Amino acid sequence: MFATIEAFTAEWESESGLTDRVLSGLTNDSLGQAIAADRRTLGDLAWHLATSLRFMTALGLDFDGGADHAPRNAAGIAEEYRRISSAVLQAVRTQWNDGSLEEAQTIMGEQWRNGDSLRFTLMHQAHHRGQMTVLMRQAGLRPPEIYGPTYETWVDQGKTPLA
Repeated sequence: MFATIEAFTAEWESESGLTDRVLSGLTNDSLGQAIAADRRTLGDLAWHLATSLRFMTALGLDFDGGADHAPRNAAGIAEEYRRISSAVLQAVRTQWNDGSLEEAQTIMGEQWRNGDSLRFTLMHQAHHRGQMTVLMRQAGLRPPEIYGPTYETWVDQGKTPLA
């Protein structure tokens, strides 16, 4: 749980930057990549990351959560994510204070403190970034480094990657 807006801001700026790096690595041709025919595509996951931030309005935050229909290109999805991500951060910073993080909302029949919901939102993005990096490789793209070197980075450095 986050106890201060300042702590959330620092982590949001870092984590949303990582998400932006993944989204910015997509190409239009890669958007249709899926692990199986009946699963979300890379484009679906990218758009989900952007629009799932709308969930924050259920916590009482007021911001523009974006359009219902995804842009038809990778650059448009990445740009919309950056816009919505910035709007979320601005809403948290201007509409809440540290005490707001202790307030609880009913979500799916359970009480969630706002600070816990912020943490969940960050973890939700990390979860889908992981899925996306696998699909990026399947689509022939090189995923960006997130929390450390990628397999490809190790190879580029002449090192033996860990399998």
